[in-house]
Amino acid sequence: MNDANTNAERYLAIWNETDAARRRALIAESWSKAATYIDPLMRGEGHEQINSLVEAVQNRFPGFRFALIGVADGYGDNLRFSWGLGPENGDALIKGTDFAELEGGKLKSVRGFIDLLPEAA
Repeated sequence: MNDANTNAERYLAIWNETDAARRRALIAESWSKAATYIDPLMRGEGHEQINSLVEAVQNRFPGFRFALIGVADGYGDNLRFSWGLGPENGDALIKGTDFAELEGGKLKSVRGFIDLLPEAA
């Protein structure tokens, strides 16, 4: 697995982690303290706000899982990957592409774009 895929998979594992303590530990390991996340629907800064965003998505879509679509791409401290969100072992109902900037091997910023969002979502 390439470094870009490793980073993308680690990032998606946070969104899939339902154990709050484990998720907080993963965020601390993977995100810089002053990290930012923004997409068309939400934004957060720092570990606690990012954790709250993950919890909000999990509460809105219980039982759904994020999965990497295709292969992540990266160069230097830049990362790009696409993901799908849907029921476990089912088709992705929501899809997006994220662009991340790393600093010292940790996520510094993530900018998310929604590629597919059904009206009912």
